[in-house]
Amino acid sequence: MASSKLHYKKMAQEELIVLSQKNDLKALEELLRREQKNIFTTFSYLSKKRENVSDLTQEALLRIAKNIHSLKNPKTFKSWLNQIVTNLFYDELRKASKRPEIISIDETEHDGMTNPIKNQIPDKKCKPPEKCMSTELENIIKTEIQNLPEAFRVAIMLREFQGLSYEEIAVATNTSIGTVKSRIARARGKLQEELKSYI
Repeated sequence: MASSKLHYKKMAQEELIVLSQKNDLKALEELLRREQKNIFTTFSYLSKKRENVSDLTQEALLRIAKNIHSLKNPKTFKSWLNQIVTNLFYDELRKASKRPEIISIDETEHDGMTNPIKNQIPDKKCKPPEKCMSTELENIIKTEIQNLPEAFRVAIMLREFQGLSYEEIAVATNTSIGTVKSRIARARGKLQEELKSYI
């Protein structure tokens, strides 16, 4: 049993995809395991609501499992996956606009401006200090990305974090390459402006 698991862990992604399409559940399990963290991270930057991130991640993994047979070319898996993630994010935005805002006490509170008020207990074990600083900067960057308009947020995430080409982002977001380039340029400009005092 353990040796077969190891066997799947050593497989290239394309091989796992092909086997998953042949109903090999172990291959599918390994494929989803590899992608889970990446999908979770993407949603944690895209979604302002922390409690939605796990649900969106689970739904994305479920859609991969259900629709893996529809992927014609295993080489296009990354852009296909990002299309699923993007569609889920936009679906969530549409749903959110139809329901009243519910404020969770678990979420980071704001002081009425754009400054988050930390309600977490500081981590006394945060050593070395460089690690604390990088984590803090990561949180600041995440907050600034979340403050971008949705279209900019999706474009910059797909480009900078997922490494998609402008063409792939245009397909994933159903827009033109010119629009994608413009959104990414404007997102970068806004982020540089907001982060210049930190970087």
